[in-house]
Amino acid sequence: MAVFWTSIQSVLSIVLMIAVGYFCQSQGWFDQKFSGALSKLIMNIALPASIFMAMLERFKPAQLSTLSVGLLFTILSVFVGYLLAWVLTRLFKIPKGRRGLMITAINGANTVFIGMPLNIALFGQSSIPYLLVYYIVNTVVIWTVGVWIIAADDPTTANQKAHFDWHHLIPVPLWGFIVALPFIFLWPQAVTQLPSFVTTTLTSIGNLVTPLSLIYIGIMLRSFGLKNMNFDGNLVVTLLGRFLVSPLIMAGIILLGLPALGWSMAPIFQKTLIIQAATPALAVLPILANTYHSDVKFATNIVVSTSTLFIIVVPIIMSLINFI
Repeated sequence: MAVFWTSIQSVLSIVLMIAVGYFCQSQGWFDQKFSGALSKLIMNIALPASIFMAMLERFKPAQLSTLSVGLLFTILSVFVGYLLAWVLTRLFKIPKGRRGLMITAINGANTVFIGMPLNIALFGQSSIPYLLVYYIVNTVVIWTVGVWIIAADDPTTANQKAHFDWHHLIPVPLWGFIVALPFIFLWPQAVTQLPSFVTTTLTSIGNLVTPLSLIYIGIMLRSFGLKNMNFDGNLVVTLLGRFLVSPLIMAGIILLGLPALGWSMAPIFQKTLIIQAATPALAVLPILANTYHSDVKFATNIVVSTSTLFIIVVPIIMSLINFI
């Protein structure tokens, strides 16, 4: 019960910050340019700084073997997830133009704007190296397999090919991780020996990630319109896939894989991967839907509903994974 209440409080803190963005947007304080600029500030400046400092402070070379175990389990989980999601689209006869969106939404998480603030609220800064494992796999799969599946489901043509920017495979936030690696292996004391004005500045900028990300989500929820949500059968299947099937696959692979292979994984690492597998669907889904002539309204419903219902889902999952 204590864990459930702690989870509720962590989620309520997140909800309140989302509510700030929602309220400000409802008052007309922000225009479209502001939300776009805010997204760029988070993705291109605050997030790389946060990841860089978290890696210097928390990551040790000895963790590599443990991280590789999580990387393998995450890749396997996503692979199984895509297969099961494909089966669901056939089983429930999802129409063309929605199939690709559903498959990608079930397996693609909003790791940056909700996943990271949520993880920090639940497990603290020490969980960031573990979160990065899921983030890397999630990013690469979305911009390769996910985009290809949505493009292949284009209802306007049978020969549509995916056109995606290869720069998405190494997005700017990931450079915070890449740049930190030489410091970690060649200068382990960098976090204490770098000039204080450097570490103080990067830490302060990195601390913007959580509040700005959640305010951004509030702005987006207001822009999408909560009243526009339509819980049809297709959306319900997608929600079950995102909030039930995806975390169950991750939990099952971890619980069965560790004893079978004789490997070990820190409990916080296990919980991070399971929680990330149940975070809301990727925020760019409506953009991808529009690009490949899929059902934009359905994609928007997925983003809005998953971004809203995670408030209920996360405390339940946290109570259950406490037994791991």
